[in-house]
Amino acid sequence: MTTNPIFIIPARGGSKGIPHKNIARIAGKTLLAYAIDAARGAGAPDQRIILSTDDAAIADAAREEGLNVPYMRPARLATDTASSRDAMLDVMDWADARGIDYDCVVLLQPTSPLRTAEDIKGCLALYNDDIDMVVSATECSANPYYNCFEPDAEGFLRISKGDGLITRRQDAPAAYELNGAVYVINPRSLRSMPMGAFSKRVPYAMPADRSIDIDRPIDLIVAEALINEQSKTK
Repeated sequence: MTTNPIFIIPARGGSKGIPHKNIARIAGKTLLAYAIDAARGAGAPDQRIILSTDDAAIADAAREEGLNVPYMRPARLATDTASSRDAMLDVMDWADARGIDYDCVVLLQPTSPLRTAEDIKGCLALYNDDIDMVVSATECSANPYYNCFEPDAEGFLRISKGDGLITRRQDAPAAYELNGAVYVINPRSLRSMPMGAFSKRVPYAMPADRSIDIDRPIDLIVAEALINEQSKTK
């Protein structure tokens, strides 16, 4: 683990697809609790785990897990249009004002309940001060060199990347999609530019069966089935 991370768990109250999504339960446990447990399992002391929420019920759910909640997210940063970067910057300002030192920011979204403590440790092991971010990712189910197509100016489908002559998926360059589970971010980079402008992103590969991101009600069902299945093998 890097020397001095802070762990931010973003959990605003507003959620359109699943009301109070961040405290929805899977296998008897809230999504928020999975994130807190993963941070603790990765070695984070509670005083360095900062919940960022505007919602009293979510704050209470964190307290039920034994986590103190000294910070509350301002309402202006809890709207549908507020960015995760702005929310993190506000937490960083709050931490700075209280003399909390850190050399990286670990963002753990509650919507990735199958992320493990080992995934967090793996991301931290790849981090150094010369990069912008280590980010968890999974191999894309569709590959832009093989089976992703875009319409050209005449409306005909063309391969997204390359010459279209690759006939076996295993011969295509690897392509990844961010799975939202773990972000280890350089504070200097976060303060200086939007995350989309980062040029030095290091991927940490996670398998598809741990990369589910809770967005729709069916995702809760799938995640619970996977968690129950995994519990049988432990």
